[in-house]
Amino acid sequence: MTTLAAPSTAAPARRKRRSISRDRRWALRWSYFFLAVFAVFFLTPPIYMLITSLKTSQEISAVTAPWWVHDPTLGNYADLLGSAQYLTFFRNSALVSVIVVAITMLIAVPAAFALSRMKFWGSAAIATGIFLTYLIPETLLFIPLFKMFAVFKNATGIELINHWWVLLLVYPTLTVPFCTWIMIGYFASIPKELDEAALVDGASYRQILLRIFIPVALPGLIAATIFAFTVAWAQFLYPLAFTTSADQLVLSVGVVTTLVKSDVFNWGQIMAGALLGAAPPLLIYVFLMDYYIAGLTAGATKG
Repeated sequence: MTTLAAPSTAAPARRKRRSISRDRRWALRWSYFFLAVFAVFFLTPPIYMLITSLKTSQEISAVTAPWWVHDPTLGNYADLLGSAQYLTFFRNSALVSVIVVAITMLIAVPAAFALSRMKFWGSAAIATGIFLTYLIPETLLFIPLFKMFAVFKNATGIELINHWWVLLLVYPTLTVPFCTWIMIGYFASIPKELDEAALVDGASYRQILLRIFIPVALPGLIAATIFAFTVAWAQFLYPLAFTTSADQLVLSVGVVTTLVKSDVFNWGQIMAGALLGAAPPLLIYVFLMDYYIAGLTAGATKG
């Protein structure tokens, strides 16, 4: 008596695994291709800036082999770091950025906590309005702000223009809305059981924020802090509009206004100054990138 053999399923399974493996290999190849294109596209400008910063003015003017340095020199960096004016720009930028970060966090964190946990009438509309405020570009805001400062001077006699600390008043209009929105999303991702248990134990909302939410939401706080610092450090339009004296300028404006004289561009020092100015945010991103990505991801997908 003969028995019929059951059809084998091993061959289709092997073909399916080979197909999946082949698809993954192609996906990996395309990923590497686009990553390479991305790297070339975004790394070309800073590499060219570095090469130019290592050249003398004579070599830059010669326009020979722009991607090669025949006689590398650190003179451009030495001249800038030995310049009291450049160090003043750097100091002003550091002071403004650090203080703006502190002001932003003192406003954004309590506001985000209130809007995400202390539900009240209109809280959702206020949260959306805060984010929409961030979408208004500074090119539309600096003229009304300038007029407001003029009215304030006429009323009080206090001049706000041409002081580095005036930037402490205008930068938060850019940093507070977005940081508040990010923190709203991150606070909303924290389980409600934590604050409910704390309320049952008799904790106040202030204690819940300080002892529970801030430690748990540390990645979100770091993401918001990095964003606020980057905006304050790299802002160009506001300091250009509200500060004019050399001793009141920040780095982003000072490098351009002092190293460009009429139609003469000191490209070596301009590139060196730009690279030195980019160093603090770059170092922050290098050491805190994981926290930054985790904070932005949670803030953008929750709430």
